[in-house]
Amino acid sequence: MSPAVPSKTTTLLRLARQGPVRARDLDDAGIPRAYLKRLCDRGLLEQVDRGLYRLVDAPMTELSTLAEVSKRVPHAVICLLSALQVHGMTSEAPHAVWVLIDRHARMPKVTSPTLEVVRASGKALEHGIEMRVVDGVKVQLTTPAKTVADCFRFRRHVGLEVALAALKDYLRKRKGSIDVLVEAARADRIYVFMRPYLEALA
Repeated sequence: MSPAVPSKTTTLLRLARQGPVRARDLDDAGIPRAYLKRLCDRGLLEQVDRGLYRLVDAPMTELSTLAEVSKRVPHAVICLLSALQVHGMTSEAPHAVWVLIDRHARMPKVTSPTLEVVRASGKALEHGIEMRVVDGVKVQLTTPAKTVADCFRFRRHVGLEVALAALKDYLRKRKGSIDVLVEAARADRIYVFMRPYLEALA
């Protein structure tokens, strides 16, 4: 007797248990998109944004919104206040998900959660990126050193006081070496501005 083939509903629910599901994920699994509406009608799935679904009883963490954004905008890098939160370098929960994208990339079309978008290119975009898995989704994230450098670079967006607090936390909690921080600041072309603050605190 050949093993029973799991139903499309079972396969879809298994997918959803691994993290947020995009409509296009169903195409790869050979499941008609109509199953999304069926499972929403049955109260098993909920639509969290255009083309993005999750289990109604999925465990939500403070980082779940990062997974949702990364699923929708795979090229985006979680940065600034959101990265500070992940690295435990702030006690404040950001009001939006902060992402870094290429200077020439199209603006992400995400209605929920709220996005704050900053742009960069070259080393300022590529340096200091690490990968985390959140709710089963690969999330690109700036490293602690890059996050601090970015806070200085984008101080008009987040405020100089946030950048200084991030620098103090980086040094106090030993999130990395000063050399690594200087390297990140040079990649961001912000080292000359940041240097006096670093020398005062280090």
